[in-house]
Amino acid sequence: MDQRTRSPRPSRTRPPRLKLPWLDRAGRLSWLKLLTFLLVLVPGLWIAFSWWMGWYQPKPVTEAIHQTGLWTVRLILASLAVTPLRRIGNWPQLILIRRMLGVAAFTYIALHFSLYCLDQQFDLGRVASEIALRIYLTIGFVALLGLAVLAATSTDAMVKRLGRRWQPLHRLIYAITPLMLVHFFLQSKIDVTEAVLMAGMFVLAFGYRLMHRLGIPLKPLPMVGMALVGGLATALIETGWYATTTGAPWRLVLAANLDFDVAIRPAWWVCAAGLGLAAVAALRLRKTSLPSGRTGRVAMEAG
Repeated sequence: MDQRTRSPRPSRTRPPRLKLPWLDRAGRLSWLKLLTFLLVLVPGLWIAFSWWMGWYQPKPVTEAIHQTGLWTVRLILASLAVTPLRRIGNWPQLILIRRMLGVAAFTYIALHFSLYCLDQQFDLGRVASEIALRIYLTIGFVALLGLAVLAATSTDAMVKRLGRRWQPLHRLIYAITPLMLVHFFLQSKIDVTEAVLMAGMFVLAFGYRLMHRLGIPLKPLPMVGMALVGGLATALIETGWYATTTGAPWRLVLAANLDFDVAIRPAWWVCAAGLGLAAVAALRLRKTSLPSGRTGRVAMEAG
């Protein structure tokens, strides 16, 4: 009887499953990631809706460029705030949304650049010449390239592939963000209130990182000091900008921070944000100290 040799069946490799952005590493639904995913979509949907409704007239493309750029900076600052908030409030789960915020920021800056190309009728030669000749566009394009590199290397596979090189690479965000802020200042021209506010928030985020690196505890008193430093730095940034670009007397610009009749200047908002985080740190310390205090009282009563 003839024996027929069966050829081994080719092994079927399953295609990698598409990992949905609202799932955690274990594949479970993360409500925090789902909420963050929906929130980062809102600005883009609002920009599209406003354009469709005609609210961006008479220059809808120009306004959409401005709005996408603004949300790029906001999302970058939100991603930089994740680590300090995680440490200050003892919220380790916040680390789940840092990558999503960073990728969302790149998505908005890519849309920002695409809209600029649309504004130039997709004349890529003209786009290239404008980037080369206008310093604020050169700075913005360098920031775009930097964010593209960070977004491309943000996947789990790239983290594993780069190994120890991944973290130093992604620290470049602390160089890319100032570039975006300079671009923001230069294109804002006269009114730089929003740009000053964003710069102040970056000072706070970088200050908390510096405190951690120097071994300064993120406790209420040092954080109150950081809030005051951040507010003062914001006032000096605003003063320096207006004094340099408009020739306004620096004393008058600095004194405007004490005039609340017109508007509350960005320095006060930055200081308030820092004081709010100091209050969060105080509440966390009070919460962690409650069990030991109660235990002590029970022991005294038993004695």
